[in-house]
Amino acid sequence: MVKTETVYRADCPSRIVLDQIADKWSMMVLEVLREPQRFNAIKRRLDGVTQRVLTQTLRKLERNGMVKRKVLDGRVLGVEYSLTPLGQSLQEPFSRLFNWTLENIETIQRSQKLYDAESESV
Repeated sequence: MVKTETVYRADCPSRIVLDQIADKWSMMVLEVLREPQRFNAIKRRLDGVTQRVLTQTLRKLERNGMVKRKVLDGRVLGVEYSLTPLGQSLQEPFSRLFNWTLENIETIQRSQKLYDAESESV
């Protein structure tokens, strides 16, 4: 286990992992994958994500052991993505963060408007 004091060091591996899971698309993909989904189903759920960004995000999450990619046999070949146990372990903290965001979005937006108005007057 990485000691807390080393997390702040530039060479700590946790920085890379945090960078890779704490971005908006990774968090949203992990939330959407509560149930196994095909690529296009994920893309349809995440308004604004490009195919390239979604592909990169899924590969990154797969590499980190949070998402499993399964090739489906059948008339039409397809790929299905699902959470691994490690990915599932992120559901609770991410769910709390999503709920916090929804509960506080109006306050945050008011703060942003106030800050922007004050910045323009300087």
